[in-house]
Amino acid sequence: MKSVKVLLLLLFISCTAIESVEIMEGKYEKAYFAGGCFWCMEPPFEDLEGVIEATSGYMGGTVENPSYEEVTTGETGHAEVVEILFDPEIVTYEELLEVFWRNIDPTALNYQFADVGSQYRTEIFTVGSEQKNLAEKSKNDLVNSEKFNKPIVTAISDAPEFYIAEEYHQDFYKKQSMRYKMYAQASGRKGFLEETWKED
Repeated sequence: MKSVKVLLLLLFISCTAIESVEIMEGKYEKAYFAGGCFWCMEPPFEDLEGVIEATSGYMGGTVENPSYEEVTTGETGHAEVVEILFDPEIVTYEELLEVFWRNIDPTALNYQFADVGSQYRTEIFTVGSEQKNLAEKSKNDLVNSEKFNKPIVTAISDAPEFYIAEEYHQDFYKKQSMRYKMYAQASGRKGFLEETWKED
């Protein structure tokens, strides 16, 4: 009798988990942004209402399941990326794009602040034609705003496979708060963003 109860409980948990995954997949959407060091790109998105989580990883290269050590050489072609899981009923893709632009230097080709190499390039990896159209429009709007006096070099590409980065990279700004703050300040990112957007 006890074993039957255990089996029923396991079956219930299994069905509930499957149902939760199905609900999540139907309700939430994903977006992918490369903005230099992924440590610095998680916080602004996770602070946004409607964002479920930001996950650090790699995209756009030629090696399957790359390690951080491989990506950081710049030879695999990957970029450091954040995968954004979001609720489109609370936060729109356009709002995510706004957060992205306000946390990078879109005029820097194959580097971001102190981090140099193609792995630190800025790029928007889009999922479907609607995201692609919205991303291209937002880029054009930024160009036309004349906010920057140099060309906007951020690329827009179809999203390839996303590879999750090692666990110690996830939520680094929470796990190593002091180290993260020192890095963000020393890299020049924090000062650049404050100077660029201080009037808004």
